[in-house]
Amino acid sequence: MKALRNFLDKVKPNFEEGGKLAMFRSVFDGFETFLFVPGTTAKHGTHIHDCIDSKRVMSMVVIALIPALLFGIYNVGYQHYLVTGQDTTDFCGMAVFGLAAVLPKIVVSYLVGLGIEFIVAQWKREEIQEGFLVSGLLIPMIVPVNCPLWMLAVATAFAVIFAKEVFGGTGMNIFNVALITRAFLFFSYPTAMSGDAVWIATDPILGIGGDAAVVDGMTGATALGQVAVAESGLATVTDAMGNTLSTMDMFIGLIPGSIGETSKLAILIGAVILLLSGIASWKTMFSVFVGGAVVGYIFNSVGATPITWYEHILLGGFCFGAVFMATDPVTSARTECGKYVFGFLVGAVAIVIRVLNPGFPEGMMLAILLMNLFAPLIDNLVVQANINRRLKRANKVK
Repeated sequence: MKALRNFLDKVKPNFEEGGKLAMFRSVFDGFETFLFVPGTTAKHGTHIHDCIDSKRVMSMVVIALIPALLFGIYNVGYQHYLVTGQDTTDFCGMAVFGLAAVLPKIVVSYLVGLGIEFIVAQWKREEIQEGFLVSGLLIPMIVPVNCPLWMLAVATAFAVIFAKEVFGGTGMNIFNVALITRAFLFFSYPTAMSGDAVWIATDPILGIGGDAAVVDGMTGATALGQVAVAESGLATVTDAMGNTLSTMDMFIGLIPGSIGETSKLAILIGAVILLLSGIASWKTMFSVFVGGAVVGYIFNSVGATPITWYEHILLGGFCFGAVFMATDPVTSARTECGKYVFGFLVGAVAIVIRVLNPGFPEGMMLAILLMNLFAPLIDNLVVQANINRRLKRANKVK
């Protein structure tokens, strides 16, 4: 590391004002501050100084996402091998196929998103902002495996420009950038984001894998998709080959779904990492689950939904949204009391959307985006309530 630090110090003058590569100063600064904690501190104002900065925070979130990403890669291969009739004990083969399907999406997401951020930083002569380090990984994890790369590129560009840069960049956006990408895809290209054909890669990739056309009786519908079109009272959901899913199957995650959202075990590992490191708020995370469980229990009790409250939590992107999306410190509530309210409403609204509108069987995406809009209002109400309470106390003292 010392050798790398010495090398950066040696070439740094070339990127500073007056240097021959000064036009790429923001690019160099982005790489330098990613590799090493900046040595500069604030010159005025009141600041909390710590050994961690926003790049280190984003890096920790990426680390927390790795278990879900790795399982998602494996599950893509597993689902393909299952529907093509291949040997599902071939771990390496399934992992290689999954990597071949998922890696291009990660590459496209980062190339488009970071490319735009680099261009904007150069144009504005500012530092490259680090927020897309997380968004760039979230985006490919919340889309179906068969989402075309060009659609992903268009949606990512739209989200970065109109949901982030126009608001001022990282820390200024009011909507979660990754969810705006998914919403753009959902409403602009609905056939690429719903239906039976988008969740399982049925064709070979670069000669890797088999052909699902030789297998009969395959369904690619997600569990929530099955529930949405099921007749009243039908509570059984199945995997791609028609086998009934157990609660453990839902928890482990070897089922059709978005790339990174199926394994609740992997998401749980990520949640533990975020909570132990202090990156995510347990109040927001916990409240999302409480809101979803309460509303899910009520709907199930009155017969409005055929699945139980815990199945609502285990299916779809509920857990992924609760852990990695609702806890976004930029777009969620920031007051301590507001975090409880924000999280509860996210979980509750997600289940309401699922149950009352079969056209949106997932619900979590719209719930979080809706509450992103109301997060400032929630914080304002909490702050105003605190002010009013203190004024009453002050008046009593008088």
